[in-house]
Amino acid sequence: MKIPFAAHWRKKDGPAHGVAVFPTGDDGDESESGLVELLSECELLRSQADDAGVELDESVRSLEALDQLVPRWREDEDTLHWLGNDAGLYLGSVMVRHVSGATWVIWDNGQPVVRLESGRDIDVVEAGHEWAASGAPELSQFYAEAAES
Repeated sequence: MKIPFAAHWRKKDGPAHGVAVFPTGDDGDESESGLVELLSECELLRSQADDAGVELDESVRSLEALDQLVPRWREDEDTLHWLGNDAGLYLGSVMVRHVSGATWVIWDNGQPVVRLESGRDIDVVEAGHEWAASGAPELSQFYAEAAES
């Protein structure tokens, strides 16, 4: 059975673009450490990196290594989407770990962002999607620019 509008809806709008996290309560340090752990999982990205011999140890150097991966995922729309999420969350995890005063913040819509000490919010998931789709900006370059602000 063919339904004309149903065949084209995904092509028209594409997949959802991003990830949402909704905290369930205010448990202080325990919920923050759980959030940091959850956002740093990045299972698909870790698998792709491992297949390429790249160790993701949440170092700035690992961002540089990710920038050198051959982007074989760009041919698969679903992989591209999820890898973009993972790349953004991994970028955010590295920033929270190494940029003084950087923390994860969840906007009201569930969007995880990195808030710098200056108060600037950085949408790392969007940056991850751009990197996965086109390679620009490079994750290491994005990190360096954010670390300077």
